[in-house]
Amino acid sequence: MLSLVRLCRFQFLLCQFWKLHATVAVMSVDLGSEWMKVAIVKPGVPMEIALNKESRRKTPVAVCLKENERLFGDNALGMSVKNPKFVYRHLQSLLGKKHDNPQVAIYQKRFPEHKLVKDEIRGTVLFRNSEEMEYSPEELLGMVLNYSRALAQDFAEQPIKDAVITVPAFFNQAERRAVLQAAQMAGVKVLQLINDNTAVALNYGVFRRKDINSTAQNIMFYDMGSGSTTATIVTYQTVKTKESGTQPQLQIRGVGFDRSLGGFEMELRLRDHLAKLFNEQKKTPKDVRENHRAMAKLLKEAQRLKTVLSANADFMAQVEGLMEDIDFKAKVTRVEFEDLCADLFEKVPGPVHEALSSAEMSLDEIEQVILVGGATRVPKVQEVLLKAVGKEELGKNINADEAGAMGAVYQAAALSKAFKVKPFLVREAAVFPIQVEFTRETEEEDGSKSLKHNKRVLFQRMAPYPQRKVITFNRYTDDFAFYINYGDLSFLSEDDLSVFGSFNLTTVQLSGVGSSFQKHIDAESKGIKAHFNMDESGVLLLDRVKLGNTISSLFGGGSSEPSTNVTEPVQVTLSLPHNETWSCGVHPEAGKEQEEQGQKEEAANQEEKLEPQETPPQEEEAAPTQEKTEGEPVDTKADPQVGARFRWLLHQIWDASGLSYLTDRDLEKHEREKTLNSLEAFIFETQDKMYQEEYQAVVSEEEKEEITAKLSEASAWLDEEGYSATTKELREKLQELRKLCKAVFFRVEERKKWPDRLVALDNMLNQSSFFLRGARSIPEDDQIFTDVELKTLEKVINETTTWKNDTVAEQEKRSPTERPVLLSKDIEAKLSLLDREVNYLLNKAKFAKPKAKPKNNSTTTPPKSSSKANSSQTEDKVIPPEETKDQEEPPIKEPAGQNTDSSSPSQLEDETATTGMFFIATTLLCVND
Repeated sequence: MLSLVRLCRFQFLLCQFWKLHATVAVMSVDLGSEWMKVAIVKPGVPMEIALNKESRRKTPVAVCLKENERLFGDNALGMSVKNPKFVYRHLQSLLGKKHDNPQVAIYQKRFPEHKLVKDEIRGTVLFRNSEEMEYSPEELLGMVLNYSRALAQDFAEQPIKDAVITVPAFFNQAERRAVLQAAQMAGVKVLQLINDNTAVALNYGVFRRKDINSTAQNIMFYDMGSGSTTATIVTYQTVKTKESGTQPQLQIRGVGFDRSLGGFEMELRLRDHLAKLFNEQKKTPKDVRENHRAMAKLLKEAQRLKTVLSANADFMAQVEGLMEDIDFKAKVTRVEFEDLCADLFEKVPGPVHEALSSAEMSLDEIEQVILVGGATRVPKVQEVLLKAVGKEELGKNINADEAGAMGAVYQAAALSKAFKVKPFLVREAAVFPIQVEFTRETEEEDGSKSLKHNKRVLFQRMAPYPQRKVITFNRYTDDFAFYINYGDLSFLSEDDLSVFGSFNLTTVQLSGVGSSFQKHIDAESKGIKAHFNMDESGVLLLDRVKLGNTISSLFGGGSSEPSTNVTEPVQVTLSLPHNETWSCGVHPEAGKEQEEQGQKEEAANQEEKLEPQETPPQEEEAAPTQEKTEGEPVDTKADPQVGARFRWLLHQIWDASGLSYLTDRDLEKHEREKTLNSLEAFIFETQDKMYQEEYQAVVSEEEKEEITAKLSEASAWLDEEGYSATTKELREKLQELRKLCKAVFFRVEERKKWPDRLVALDNMLNQSSFFLRGARSIPEDDQIFTDVELKTLEKVINETTTWKNDTVAEQEKRSPTERPVLLSKDIEAKLSLLDREVNYLLNKAKFAKPKAKPKNNSTTTPPKSSSKANSSQTEDKVIPPEETKDQEEPPIKEPAGQNTDSSSPSQLEDETATTGMFFIATTLLCVND
């Protein structure tokens, strides 16, 4: 009993284990401006690209919102030709942008069918879908991310929530936060935002781990996608770590980019060229460029044209019914295409030079230049790039489309606690410098007062992250403010600066500083420390702000050492651009946990000292220091007078319930369509079945008339009212028809199952009888089965045979239109009973030990010839079983001179025992087969 309980517990724990591991899959989304690739990892399935519903490995980043219909991917892209104003794509360029950003004007020019309006609350841009509905780019991207998760879940066949999402390396803080907000609205837990160039580099390194050693290898990845181009210099090298010994590492050394250089701009120029050619044909007085649907058709043809011209010198572009049922056809050559994009091709070397400059390297130090991104397939791009880098050839030894998704999903598996992967260290780099600025009133030697502006660089250009930094404000004794801004961006072009957005990240206002100092007027100030953290996603956080005082002993005889540090709560207010609302305030519950985590990280990481940049010359009041453990606040919940813990929290302005509502509406719509299709299919198929021979054989005329009438009635109802019916009404109608036809379908299905089931039962009866005969032929001394066991089997065989014969006879007397008495489930039950009884005896036979035979103590010496014969029988003779009565002479004959007609009783017993065991062995083989 105890062992049974333990077994049940073990089975329960095993089930819980598999239940746990059935939902540990993670995903990655390589989020491009035009396409996205989704990859998954789950137990038993290594990194793999998730196919979409069209079985394609990449999906358009597009969403169609028309009335109550919402489409994604290829379906949405197909609608862009019919109703372009309801299809939203290339959303990446609008993330985190104010309405007056030049990038918004560029988007409006490219897609004039959309109406872009200003979000009066945030100052950003909104798509006006109708008079009632407006959507932000983040909301639309959230819909796309939710769809990507659905694709991953369908492919993985289990729920997925954790994801790593790629973003361009040049995304600033506002753009990164916009992606995180979109993911939050989609219900996706972002393990990390990984730069797309880093994801590609990780994928490259993972599959070349053996080639990485202590010697640094510098590789440049040139990625030209649909919307932008990025050149990245990566150094691969093995390094020693405390946790896992020597491991490979990639470090981002240099990044150069061009936000406007990509394949989509080439397609737009081809589109405009085709529009010009159509207008020149003068088949209609109207300008095709004013027709949004026609321009959408030309853009689709331009995309195909760009691909074809990459492999051919010329191609005939053609669009049926371009406008007013007028067909368009025109020949375009590769030379014309290259002339249209000549200025774009001139910009190809730009990201390479920027990457080299930021890495402080020369081309001679770059071992290889590897192509990534679909637009690098354009021959002219490769030609110009090859000339610019001065290499013999360009590397094409990586999947240009899927490397980002595969690298990101490897990182997702590494970050997930459910998987164990080989360590591969990744050192990201901050593309844009960030600094802290503040102003303080100072007193000159002549007694005059002046304001001095001070700067502290938090993160320099290409500084590695994740990383923590701390700034100490030493000379402030009253409330003050400081500003977190981007640093020197002079390396950006004028176009990049114009679309960059606000240079100010936030303004931090500290209050309560003066009152705190007044409470501890005799205390030695240790300054006000602001702790910053740039996390794995490249997002800057103001982790906490602390005011530390040290109170010396004021009584004689006391210790000369300072007493316990005292930290006071400080109220922090933050003001961000875009009217985003942030706060930094006391968070007691999270305080202790974050405090412990901060101390661990501080002990493990030596943070670099912040070098001042003085404008005018810097004074001592804001001297930067390394983060130390002294003066740390304790849990404010335990003692609110001793310390406070601060955390930077984002209050979402968007209501995620709107996205949830749209998702629920899509599910309801899908369920209704599924039910409607099932009802239509049932009506059509059942009407056809009423004329099939196998159904006509079992249905009576009354049943047929009733079923046919109900089917016709339901069909008419569908034509008149069904297409506006609710899901519940459709489901009820389907259930009503199924109930009506249930008896007829049951009779047909039973008659289909009879032949195979009866044959199986006959075979089982024959094998069981065969086994029983063999078991009973075993001599009593060697018998391994009890009489009760054999009689039980015999009883089951007899009862089953009688039941089969009687039931088959009874069924033959019945009309085919009546409910059958011979049921397949009963036959299966009889089969199961026989199988159980035979298997019980077979298992017993497998583990039975042969009985020891008593030794022959007779002292009588047999005749010499007889002794010789018996010896021969013992050593050489093998008597096979007699399977049939008319068996021929045995294959091994008796020795000459031996009387074979007069066998001894012991010989007969041996033969009988062998025969019985042969039956059992044969039955075992039959069952195993």
